[in-house]
Amino acid sequence: MAFFTKVSKSKDNDQLEQEEVLVNNEVEEQEILPDTGETMQDNDWMDKEEAEGQLSIDVFQTKDDIIIKSTIAGVKPEDIDVAIDNDMVTIRGSRRQDESIKEEDYFYQECYWGEFSRSVILPTEVMADDTEASLKNGVLTLILPKSKKTKSVAVKVTSE
Repeated sequence: MAFFTKVSKSKDNDQLEQEEVLVNNEVEEQEILPDTGETMQDNDWMDKEEAEGQLSIDVFQTKDDIIIKSTIAGVKPEDIDVAIDNDMVTIRGSRRQDESIKEEDYFYQECYWGEFSRSVILPTEVMADDTEASLKNGVLTLILPKSKKTKSVAVKVTSE
């Protein structure tokens, strides 16, 4: 027999209410969505059919390059698109399951399957045409060479 106890926090402070639910003798805590009173289940935060996953990335620099790294296990290089537009890099791709598994047969489902993307604004100008991209052991590495800084030019102002 399942029972639940509702624990409220102040909505004036924009905090979510918490609900403790006893399921199979284990207490689970669920968030209650503001203004609706509905609970948010673990996987309800995104519609599995339409949602797009977001990649985790590391962005750092060396003397000459901006480096972006992302773990993209289970994806073939031909299923990854990298676009550089002005000061933004966008990585898009798709991770497909090889087999069809019924949802009721899962004990845990934490891996993301489907479309994913990530856009990041670059901290400095890069030479997009010279970008290198490689995928090794499930880690995508982008090496974006920094553009050479243009020299400041002094302009003499004359009177007419």
